[in-house]
Amino acid sequence: MELPQIISVDDHVVEPPDLWQRMLPERFRAAAPRVERIKGRFGAGARGDWTPADDGEWADIWKFGNYEMAIIPGFAAAGMDQELIGEHYAPLTYDMMRPGCYEQAARLADMDANHTEASLNFPTFPRFCGQTFNETPDKELGLACVQAYNDWMIDEWGGGAGRGRLIPLTLIPLWDPQLAAAEVRRCAAKGSFAVAFCENPAKLRLPSIFTDHWDPFFAACEDTDTVVNMHIGSSSTFPLTSLDAPRAVTLALTYQGSAHALCDWLTCGVLERFGRMKIALSEGQVGWMPFLLEKLDAVWRDRPKYGNIDVLPRTPSSYMAGRVYGAVFDDHIGLQLRHHIGMSQIMFEVDYPHGDSTWPRTKGVAESIIATAGLSEHETWQFLRGNAIECYGLQRFGIEV
Repeated sequence: MELPQIISVDDHVVEPPDLWQRMLPERFRAAAPRVERIKGRFGAGARGDWTPADDGEWADIWKFGNYEMAIIPGFAAAGMDQELIGEHYAPLTYDMMRPGCYEQAARLADMDANHTEASLNFPTFPRFCGQTFNETPDKELGLACVQAYNDWMIDEWGGGAGRGRLIPLTLIPLWDPQLAAAEVRRCAAKGSFAVAFCENPAKLRLPSIFTDHWDPFFAACEDTDTVVNMHIGSSSTFPLTSLDAPRAVTLALTYQGSAHALCDWLTCGVLERFGRMKIALSEGQVGWMPFLLEKLDAVWRDRPKYGNIDVLPRTPSSYMAGRVYGAVFDDHIGLQLRHHIGMSQIMFEVDYPHGDSTWPRTKGVAESIIATAGLSEHETWQFLRGNAIECYGLQRFGIEV
């Protein structure tokens, strides 16, 4: 069968270096995030501090108050030698990156070359759910930065030639649920119906979703048909067994952020209180889901004291259909277990331009997964685009079957 064009529900954008200098009101620009080209070297570890050194390497460093962030190769790996990425952690300049990382026209061309019609993009400098702006002491500046990013995402990245191809994914001011609700409504009025949120707010020292703290935000998402997206690492943590474990251990365990989020969301009662709201777990794969669904249901049924049955009138797994979505980029096992998850709940992602991305060979990867799992023609359509259209209401962007 002819493979349908892909809708990727998890890609990333490296923000243009002048984004906040251009988009913020004049009074905020002196303190706005900026990029400086500095010669130096990393400290200990792959994500150590970048220390200026005359005999070092050039790098473009994002600066914002006391916070600095180098763009490591894993963030902009498209077109690079994967062996180099694994061995060489020196950060990049924008000149060294593939233009599709940060330029709209180049990104659209890279999507065309990869059998991809549409793409949802998470941020880089703000981090996956805007933690950077949550941490700034000046909350007026933080809110202005969030709004500037959102305006750029909707009007520039997802506007013009990107309309219907680069689907807007916006941020919220995490420190205030009322402000967050207002920003969801503002962005929905401008044409954005997907928002990034934290896989575990408690890890960011924010109230958990077991409280009613976030209800104004959740209500705004439900009212505007906005999908809540939680990327692995959006709690600013990644699993680590020991300091001397190889990188492969962390890579194999990255799904755990999504696993924790799934358990929380299926037991906290939010999906019961907000009966139309949808959530998406990004880059977590899905092969682990059947066991957790079985276990949560067993606890709810056999040990109601532990199953939070007071707020859950139905089994945890019953909240999955049409409400909770997972994303796959190379998970053969997950698709083979699709009937235990719900084929309608599994979406596809490319993860461009990250080190895990299947670009530019995504079509072949998809064909391999489809063949291994024995997907039917209809299931293939669901996997590569249909479920994404349903989850995000992409008909609003002119995207049809």
